[in-house]
Amino acid sequence: MLIKKRSGIKIPSSEITPKQWYLSRRHFMTGAAITTTAGLLAACRSGQPVNTSGTAADSQAAEAAATAGVVPTAGLMVDELGDPVNAYKDITTYNNYYEFNTTKDGPAKLAQDFPTSPWEVKVGGLVKTPKTYGLEELLKFDQEERIYRLRCVEAWSMVIPWNGFPLAKILNEVEPTAEANYVRFETILDKENMPGQRSPFFPWPYVEGLTIEEAMNDLTILATGLYGEPLLPQNGAPIRLVVPWKYGFKSIKAIVKIDLVAEMPTSLWMASAPNEYGFFANVNPEVDHPRWSQATERRIGELGRRATLLFNGYADQVSHLYPDVAYDTNTTAR
Repeated sequence: MLIKKRSGIKIPSSEITPKQWYLSRRHFMTGAAITTTAGLLAACRSGQPVNTSGTAADSQAAEAAATAGVVPTAGLMVDELGDPVNAYKDITTYNNYYEFNTTKDGPAKLAQDFPTSPWEVKVGGLVKTPKTYGLEELLKFDQEERIYRLRCVEAWSMVIPWNGFPLAKILNEVEPTAEANYVRFETILDKENMPGQRSPFFPWPYVEGLTIEEAMNDLTILATGLYGEPLLPQNGAPIRLVVPWKYGFKSIKAIVKIDLVAEMPTSLWMASAPNEYGFFANVNPEVDHPRWSQATERRIGELGRRATLLFNGYADQVSHLYPDVAYDTNTTAR
């Protein structure tokens, strides 16, 4: 697997901890006293790896890693700010996926038998060379590890180790024309296997969009896996969008269609609640949702709340995209 290092990311993905090792250490961290947990997290935020060398937890974790046939690496698996990734169980059982249902634990239960193969993604619209990609072709792109923060518009967050590739790679292959200003994404319409799509309250299928500049940004990826394993259906298998500086609802799952278009697409949430959800949906602590504050967030697995970062902490990489646009949830002007 190709590991790509990018400017602004201080912790290389090659230093990640294997999943079995991390899960074993997670058990120790969640069971520790509050003061100890606070100390561990503070150490992580400073960018320094947590050292529990010589503890019973380390011995147990090493034994678990040896049993699993993996060689543990030093330190916790962290993002570039030093925050540890969330547990695999949390990432795969706490999900917003209205195509299945509106609870957090429902998608993991209802999506178990969702068919993800064979799968095709049609890429067309205002392009010179439209193309249909089978899943096997998508997996031939160099798969990179990207540890990103996910910030939900509901004011909870996670840190997730994705695997995937920049969306720009596909867009460059199909060659957008000069008239292409936006990228429109569409998820599969499968009412038989996605019971939530039988609901009359949403205009299915799920649709999302980005500007062409946002889509070409190096942070924007099509994810095919997490924790080094293929995506599970509840996480958007077999392929989903990940745009880490925007609220999570922009990262559309189970994509089957990508079109380059001239006019701004109307997303599912723009159509369903235009007074609450706009096109850009950039993370901004200074602009509240109409029904709750966005100044702080609840990191899954942590006690208390933390301050929300402008652009979810990715301002250095993306703020240049918005010289004349307010960074709020409801902005629809370009």
